[in-house]
Amino acid sequence: MKRLLTLLTLFSFVISFAQELALVRENDLFGYINKSGEYVIQPQYEGAKSFSEGLAAVEKDKLWGYINTSGDWAIEPIYDKVKYFNSGYALVLKEDRWRYIDSSGKELEVPSTDKFYDFEDGVAFIRQGDKIGLIGTDGKIVLEPTYDEIQSFRDGYAKVQNGELWGMIDNKGKVVIPVEYEEIGNTWNEAGVYGKKGADFGIIHNGSFNVIAGADKVWNFHGNSGLTYARKDKLTGFVNSKGEWVIQPIYKKARAFSNGLAPVVENKDWGYINQEGKTVIDFQYKDAEIYSENGFAPVKDKDWGFIDTKGNLIIPMEYDITAGFAFLAGNNDKGFLGDFARIKSKEGWGFFNTKGELLGNKWYQNAEPFVKN
Repeated sequence: MKRLLTLLTLFSFVISFAQELALVRENDLFGYINKSGEYVIQPQYEGAKSFSEGLAAVEKDKLWGYINTSGDWAIEPIYDKVKYFNSGYALVLKEDRWRYIDSSGKELEVPSTDKFYDFEDGVAFIRQGDKIGLIGTDGKIVLEPTYDEIQSFRDGYAKVQNGELWGMIDNKGKVVIPVEYEEIGNTWNEAGVYGKKGADFGIIHNGSFNVIAGADKVWNFHGNSGLTYARKDKLTGFVNSKGEWVIQPIYKKARAFSNGLAPVVENKDWGYINQEGKTVIDFQYKDAEIYSENGFAPVKDKDWGFIDTKGNLIIPMEYDITAGFAFLAGNNDKGFLGDFARIKSKEGWGFFNTKGELLGNKWYQNAEPFVKN
């Protein structure tokens, strides 16, 4: 019986931790709903943040602490300011001093730093004088302060700068692209990273810099399409890892391939092409975004709606959409994040599912994306 109770307790914990919750605001108070639209934590907070790593920061009597997914205090509200948990730690401010704490509230000892930065991908920046390095989740230095600048890590990689030149490192501090480019993309991808050396734009791939003939701007690779878009003579086309024009630059504007389709502009209208450059969805929209993983894309006439990969309108073009937060989504995609799209109407904020149904048939003052815990 004791073992059964232990297993049931563990199962309940896993279910609780695995659920997805969204922060919403109703009647000027914040609470959290599940993916059925039910309140898991009733609106009761004047200030609150979305969940991160199973904990959410909430405000009580002008001080901040963290609650768990049951709404119980995991860390009492004793801080003046708090940030999100990442890699097991969050930055908190108390008595004019920033420090890192873990999920139990225990402080992490770290080397002296001129400025505190959030953990991401298992590391945090450490600044000493004019140089920046990295510390790990054990509080020890991973990379001595070496660079003038390190930008945010994305999937374990970050661009770095010394002087006027850029390169890229991983979260172990290892150089993956030498610091020798005037410009470089901020997203690592197996297909390559764009860069600029001298007057040439190209793709950095497998240790080579593959020049794109005539290009004067290039964008990041997205997903696993193997193509990214580039501009030449004010027109946009698509190139591969070798820097070859696979789809000639004939479009006024373009965005990334996803689900085998990319939004492009012909004349003044947006439509979608496939990776052979053939038009799949006719040019008819005033604006269009890339497809999300579940195969839906935001398109605009006067307002925004959503289509599937066949061009069928799933959600009417009557709403506003917002970009996914970098912290929560890991990218800047707009529209669907997981099972729901966060949408704004004249009545407030709400969530639509892939059937075009409003979650709970309800609108909120504010609503943030669902977060896995």
